[in-house]
Formats: sequence, structure tokens, C-alpha cells
Amino acid sequence: MQPTTTTQRLLVIDDDEMFCHVMHRAMSRRGYEVLVARDGEKALQLVREYRPQEATLDLKLEHESGLRLLPEILSLVPECRIIVLTGYSSIATAVEAIKLGAVNYLCKPVDGDDVMAALSRNEGDPAADVAEAPPSINRLTWEHIQKVLQEHDGNISATARALGMHRRTLQRKLQKRPVRH
Repeated sequence: MQPTTTTQRLLVIDDDEMFCHVMHRAMSRRGYEVLVARDGEKALQLVREYRPQEATLDLKLEHESGLRLLPEILSLVPECRIIVLTGYSSIATAVEAIKLGAVNYLCKPVDGDDVMAALSRNEGDPAADVAEAPPSINRLTWEHIQKVLQEHDGNISATARALGMHRRTLQRKLQKRPVRH
């Protein structure tokens, strides 16, 4: 079924089956033709075949980093507007996602309204709130771990060595939700 040329195509790239289902339903109701990929290979196949105008890209796919896919998608469809979504937010990955060409970066949980708002923004908000207090030591630790993990391309063993901690300890820390500021 080929859509009309006025229908916006949105590619949802996420390894969470339930999230994909919810996002597909929410964005279809908003008039999008929604394509779903649960891994990088399928995502690139859909990008080549359908050339979506917009995409949501999970930062942490099951066997790969969404940040690795970002430049590949943009090389195939340079005008694609990509929002990086993550349950593991950090300043390092947010900055990297924007540098690689994402138009926005959202922390999960998100819904269709959040995605629509992020896709509709073309510029930053100079009136955005600035935190009153510095981040907690736990948040700084989380940010540092994420930065080192990014530097080692998501390799847990190399990151653990660089941080001087046991691999299983690092895995336990990564399974926890990030601490609030």
C-alpha cells in the first residue's frame, strides 16, 4: 500500500515491542504513516525503501547504539528529522546526538504529544529553565559512566576497565534508572 504524497512518514526505531505498538497507534491517530523497526538492519532497510521524513530512534537498542545509526540514516535521507529517545539520559549522549544530526533528544517515558511537540520545534528555547542547584553526586557519577561508556562505543568490558570497576558492578549500575538531578 503506497501512501499519498501528503502523508508524513514516521519511522519508529526501538527494540521495545510494547513501546513500538503504543507509538504506532498514537502517531497513526495523528495522521502519520508509521513504520516500525526493532533493530538497526531493519531500520536502514525501511529508510532505503520508504525515505521517511521523520524518525524516533532509541538510544540503546538491544545489540547496538542508536547513535551509530543516526549518521547512516541521515546519509540515506539527509532531510529526515530524527528525535533520539532514551530511558538512560545523560548530557554526553544528548550532546553527541545533536552533534550527529538529531533535531531533539527526549527522555522516556514519552507519548505521541511529546513526539509531536519535539518534531514541531525548529529552534531552541532561550526561556528554558536553568537548574537552581548543581546535580547530585549520584547524578554526576551516572553522567560520568555514560560519558565513558560512549567513549568506548557501548563496550561494557572496556568501560569497566577504564572506570576501574568490575564488569558486573557496572552492569548493575547501568540497569538502574538514572538518578534525578
